[in-house]
Amino acid sequence: MTQFAVGDMVPDFTLPASTGEEITLSSFRGRKVVLYFYPKDNTPACTQEACDFRDALPQIEAKGAVVLGISPDELKSHGKFAEKYSLPFPLLSDKDHHVSELYGVWQLKKMYGREFWGVVRSTFLIDEEGRLIKEWRKLRVAGHAGDVVSVL
Repeated sequence: MTQFAVGDMVPDFTLPASTGEEITLSSFRGRKVVLYFYPKDNTPACTQEACDFRDALPQIEAKGAVVLGISPDELKSHGKFAEKYSLPFPLLSDKDHHVSELYGVWQLKKMYGREFWGVVRSTFLIDEEGRLIKEWRKLRVAGHAGDVVSVL
């Protein structure tokens, strides 16, 4: 699993977004980035996490940061998910899970006795220069957006 230390440069990437554009992480230099990886659109925990970040967005933006969500879902799914829950930030499609692998969040998971590969819910807080400020791996959704705001 890829691990970063606080202060390390995080990997740059470009992915298609629910907004219809391609987004490159380094294009946000000069602003902090809340980069969160989630398993699947329209599932209970992922919906709660997205809505919590939506609700915390004014506080996040007031601290000079942007939010980007990443999952392996298709753009069409992202578009419907963003519209249904009025998500005001881009959702990026990592269909081939290349970026998830770069960040070490594509892992073997177990649920109900079966094993499968998928995204482990994780968030990375990145500074204005592209360096890691903090990471949360295998996190619990409840209260997470508030924790991110506190660290910002």
